[in-house]
Amino acid sequence: MGVTLPQLLSLLGSLLAGLAVIIVRLKAANRPTSLRKIIAPPLGMATGFLMFVVPDTRIPWLWGLAAFVVGAIFFAYPLIATSKFEVKDGQIFLKRSKIFIVIIVALLAVRVILHDVVDDYVTIPQSAGVFFLLAFGMLLPWRLAMWKGYAEVERRMAMPELESDRSARQA
Repeated sequence: MGVTLPQLLSLLGSLLAGLAVIIVRLKAANRPTSLRKIIAPPLGMATGFLMFVVPDTRIPWLWGLAAFVVGAIFFAYPLIATSKFEVKDGQIFLKRSKIFIVIIVALLAVRVILHDVVDDYVTIPQSAGVFFLLAFGMLLPWRLAMWKGYAEVERRMAMPELESDRSARQA
């Protein structure tokens, strides 16, 4: 079975989007972070749910739930485990994690590898919906965990005496 133009465009779009995410992420690691920078991506990405207004993109609820759960378990967990914050010159930075690039590349590889398999069962618009839910399942728990970590670092910065007391007790 040959590759159609829509399939080729879908693959090219996925690769370009993945590359853009990696570039933006690498640039962002050199700048301080903020709560707004942490919560903006899931809010912005949530607008993607509007794709399901179009009947061609709709999938069974169970498929959508499964895609979200797979994203949350297999892709979000490594990001949550490796996303750490550090304070430099009184500002909070997200430490650059090489696993982020590995996860994005893995997500793209899963999409490319499963592309023909998925296309045997769903249409290209439905495939976009499944992979969107997989990616959102990765992003939302990761960003919620980042929010929690950022708030903790911010709290410690606001009360440095608590941190020095804790360090003294541990010694």
